[in-house]
Amino acid sequence: MRQRLKTFFALLLCAGSMQAQERVTMLVGTYTDGGSKGIYSYRFNQLTGEAEALHAIEVKNPSYLTLSRDGRLVYAVSETNDDKASLNTIRLNPTTGDMQLLHSVTVKGGDPCYVATNGKTVLTANYSGGSMSVFSLTEQATKPELITRFLGATGGPDLSRQNSPHVHCACFTPDGKYALATDFSADRILSYRLMGQNVVANGVAASVSADSGPRHLVFSNNGRYAYLMSELSGKVTVFSYEDGRLERLQEIVSDSVGARGGADIHLSPDGKFLYSSNRLKAEGIAIFAVNSQTGLLTRIGYQPTAAHPRQFNITPNGQYLLCCCRDSNKIQVFRRDMKTGLLTDTHKDISVSKAVCVQFISNPK
Repeated sequence: MRQRLKTFFALLLCAGSMQAQERVTMLVGTYTDGGSKGIYSYRFNQLTGEAEALHAIEVKNPSYLTLSRDGRLVYAVSETNDDKASLNTIRLNPTTGDMQLLHSVTVKGGDPCYVATNGKTVLTANYSGGSMSVFSLTEQATKPELITRFLGATGGPDLSRQNSPHVHCACFTPDGKYALATDFSADRILSYRLMGQNVVANGVAASVSADSGPRHLVFSNNGRYAYLMSELSGKVTVFSYEDGRLERLQEIVSDSVGARGGADIHLSPDGKFLYSSNRLKAEGIAIFAVNSQTGLLTRIGYQPTAAHPRQFNITPNGQYLLCCCRDSNKIQVFRRDMKTGLLTDTHKDISVSKAVCVQFISNPK
């Protein structure tokens, strides 16, 4: 009898654990000039690909957002080209999806379009402002304080797109020692040394081919390689990484039609496949296999999407890729083949006006 009870309770615990792994909280950022309220939370089922709406909060143009490590704080930009361009701190209940705006702080740079945090510092990339803003975190990480800004440069050959400085992405390196920023108009990646909550310029991490327009950057799971999506050239550049510097290993085409609209880039959770989105012509997602020994890429497929696939993300369990198609006002849900990396449209679209960013957090146990 006692053994049967033990078995029964073990099964209950296993079922509860499976249910927690099955469902994740999902946040969606939008542009609000088309009727969107701001940020939306959902419960996403990682096994069925279905989403359940939870909550919404009013924030102006939250075009990019990121989460604290415990999933209880959201840092979201307000992408406007005026003195109201802001970094917003939002309290999130990861279980219910409820959100509460805590603080809004100006970034002192137009059109912030990317935000990252390491728990001590928050970075925003300000596209029109041509700068990276650095915030220190105080009061239990709920109130960022602007401490400095770094400016990008020009020098690229496209006089219509690179005639003024643009910084498109700012992220932390896996070793925790540096931050990197994509200097779009100068065709380079800038390096910054982290010294406590202070950030100090550390020169150029890498230059890329002229007329590239570097946009988004991601690192391999082992921290040895970095992958850059360039907007203008439509190419993915593979780098080796060491101590704040990048060494170029490969360039491979993502946008094969010259649309000059390269957008986002992500690795699958297991690191075996890389995906990059392309806009404006032949809109879709390029699919690459990753050589685990060298970090190099081989293009293996292309998945068409709806209009303007600006940003996308992959569920924590790796089974689904969700793509924000801004001009189709929806998020497309694709199932990933875990062995081949290829995508299949589930047609379980999530209707959201001008969706441009999706992030996931596993529910706390």
